[in-house]
Amino acid sequence: MSIFKNTVLAALCATSLVACIKQEEAPDELKRAIPQADQVSIKLPGGAERTIGQLADWYVATRQVTRTFNTGAGWVLVLIHTIIQYPVTTVNGDTYTWGPWSDALDPAEYKLDVTALADGTYSYQLSGRSKTQAGAAFEVVIDGTADPRPGELKGNGEFLIDFDAGKRVNPIDSDPEARGSVAVNYDLAARHLDLQIMSTNAVGEPVMGDYAYNQTLDGGGDMVFNVEGDAGGTSAQEQITLRSRWQSNGHGRADARLTGGDLATSAIASECWDGGFKRTFYTDNVSFAPTEGAVANCAFGTADLPPAN
Repeated sequence: MSIFKNTVLAALCATSLVACIKQEEAPDELKRAIPQADQVSIKLPGGAERTIGQLADWYVATRQVTRTFNTGAGWVLVLIHTIIQYPVTTVNGDTYTWGPWSDALDPAEYKLDVTALADGTYSYQLSGRSKTQAGAAFEVVIDGTADPRPGELKGNGEFLIDFDAGKRVNPIDSDPEARGSVAVNYDLAARHLDLQIMSTNAVGEPVMGDYAYNQTLDGGGDMVFNVEGDAGGTSAQEQITLRSRWQSNGHGRADARLTGGDLATSAIASECWDGGFKRTFYTDNVSFAPTEGAVANCAFGTADLPPAN
């Protein structure tokens, strides 16, 4: 996510350079339309004070997945929120533009365009262009819409992060491992978040994934992470699914499945943990590891995975 961090810094630096340009304030409704990063974050109980060796394996995997997605979605929203708190550079009808801006040594410059639509929603595009290529055009790196009409803290929207475009705009600061795109859909009232990932692996083979998260009223959660790609062997694609459910007190259960591709049968593993995130039960159907504990210790008594494709 380094490109977004550098863009935030460039935006902050640029605000001190635009005093001689006619400035206008953006409407308050626009500032409220984009949710705060913590409003679309995945609320998984933490256990940072415990060593990894004491933790349930699938709790650790769940925490790593949620942190990855929180970081990605969060930086986009931090970036947009940072920019729109400052006066608008130009206004053209219902379109408000911040920038273009860049620091003197930055290899790219960026601008944010936000358009107020007739139905009360907003569209926004963060675009960049390379300063190292003469005549380079602006290219959209983040493209989103926001609907604040349901009310404060109840809005919904979506945005897409194009990592390939980000690397074309700024190959120096971009993460070389980031490929493809991530589409994010959120609904604050429903406490729901979806992500769709389209990427490639190190040898150029397609990797597709999707993620769904629902938060319960009492602070628990339910996430399903599904990835399709070549896990080894022939070029046939396997499907990996992880579903984790947890209560507000930290007790939880994860069920994982590897199926399709080169596998003759599906491999399924289940693990439960207590409020200290320590394993209380484990089992699998392929003798990968011995069964431990009792399913009676699980906060959720049965495996409940979505159907395999």
